Amino acid sequence: MRVLLDESAPRLIKTRLTEISITTVQEMGWAGLTNGELLVLAEREFDVFITADKQLRYQQNLTGKRLSVIVLPSNQVPVVTALLPAIEQSLKAIQSGAVVELPHPTTS
Repeated sequence: MRVLLDESAPRLIKTRLTEISITTVQEMGWAGLTNGELLVLAEREFDVFITADKQLRYQQNLTGKRLSVIVLPSNQVPVVTALLPAIEQSLKAIQSGAVVELPHPTTS
């Protein structure tokens, strides 16, 4: 499974989940692309896109996409750190084309 980490998501996801092949948008040279362009490129090379952009599913038509999306409730490092087990579990269980919104750790 290949995972693309959006600019809006902390890089600590990549550095902490070392058992998973995670590449950042910046590493791909895709920084600054619009979400539409980014999703088209991502779907060609990746299985899952991790973002903290909660509006993505409302701004982009994700219907029929092979690319799965995990939406973080925040891009704050302490919140994302607390969510690392949930992110890892979601990556193991996610179905092709699914959109998974992770809840804030204080509301779960």
